[in-house]
Amino acid sequence: MSKILEHLRGGLIVSCQPVPGGPMDKPEIVAAMALAALDGGASGLRIEGLANVRAVRAMTRAPIIGLIKRDLDDSPVRITPFVQDALDLAAAGVDIIAFDATDRPRPAPVETLLAAIHGASLLAMADCATAAEGRSAYGLGADILGSTMSGYTGDVVPEGPDLELVSALAATGGFVVAEGRYHGPAQAAQAMSHGADAVAAGSAITRTEHVTSWFVQAIAQIVPKGLPRGQVEAKS
Repeated sequence: MSKILEHLRGGLIVSCQPVPGGPMDKPEIVAAMALAALDGGASGLRIEGLANVRAVRAMTRAPIIGLIKRDLDDSPVRITPFVQDALDLAAAGVDIIAFDATDRPRPAPVETLLAAIHGASLLAMADCATAAEGRSAYGLGADILGSTMSGYTGDVVPEGPDLELVSALAATGGFVVAEGRYHGPAQAAQAMSHGADAVAAGSAITRTEHVTSWFVQAIAQIVPKGLPRGQVEAKS
């Protein structure tokens, strides 16, 4: 097993991906998030976009999982859909390239992406939605299997993480990163007990807008209807 995977094993990978177009969506802020995550004990980072990857790589030698997201007209695949994306990420200095490995119409076959990534002497992380996709990607040579896409290929996104998929991916014998809706430390611990080698968390750590909305929604459920937020109903 590579030294990078040994470094990541048993650790937390922080996905520093701010809300697109949000006030924190700036390379220098992403780099600051990454350094803060490493200061907190993160073993690795997951970074989207070439400018962000370059900014983070300039600040640290910690393992970086790089990806590029695209919204395509002819394919639902968004994560590193093109071979050129993989080559660009390699040139930007990532250690691992993540790509969508789901069984959907795609610009480049999984085999082609894997060949490009391995041709650049980098590790490949297959972001999967199902156990079958994980088995297929592992059989084709993916170095890491991620549960990243579980719940994101249908109409309704579940609230919690997919621990069953984590267990199924672990059964392949591959290196498994549990990712997708891990919003608290207890969920991360559960993933490890289900066979994950590492856990990736993003929104709960680096998307201030999302975390704030969770608190706001929880408070709104308690505040009596008709009362302005912050006003306490007087007892009679």
